[in-house]
Amino acid sequence: MLDGEEKVIRAAVGGDSSAFGSLYDHYLPQIYRFIVVKVGSREEAEDITHQVFLSAWAKIKTYSYRGHPFSSWLYQIARNLVVDHYRSRRNNVSLEKLDPDSSAIPAAAQLDLAAKLEFEAVRAAMRELKPEYQDVIILRFIEDMPLKDVAGILKRSEGAIKLVQHRAIKALRKKIGAPEEEKDDETI
Repeated sequence: MLDGEEKVIRAAVGGDSSAFGSLYDHYLPQIYRFIVVKVGSREEAEDITHQVFLSAWAKIKTYSYRGHPFSSWLYQIARNLVVDHYRSRRNNVSLEKLDPDSSAIPAAAQLDLAAKLEFEAVRAAMRELKPEYQDVIILRFIEDMPLKDVAGILKRSEGAIKLVQHRAIKALRKKIGAPEEEKDDETI
């Protein structure tokens, strides 16, 4: 969260472009990261991220606080634009066309070969998951967001997000061939 964010948001809603610029500078990296994981191409992610902030600026006067951080509003815009992006393309992206440098984890470039291959397997498996599963995994584990914020972005209850998260992790484990976690007899 940006220092003095409420004041900055009020100024931006009032039409102050420098206040919106502060919001842009603060939230650009995480919105871009979310989008690049979803689309896999640096150029497409940059274009969609640009569209997110253009849309946010155009709609900023309609923004009102509803108990969730400002970033939740931006993530909703980003999610909708990613969906629109895939609807307009209506074809699958082959893994050969993915930009290998578009990884959401910058340190991945410095990992040893085995770790890189494992990371790429997880990335490829993520793209095979349902969009809702992808969103929850990205927001919870890459963006490290609390359940409440993820629930706000996805317009679901926290309980529903927990269930989707469980199913997403299970589906991802299955796709990458990882063994399922053993359950204690007491928790069953």
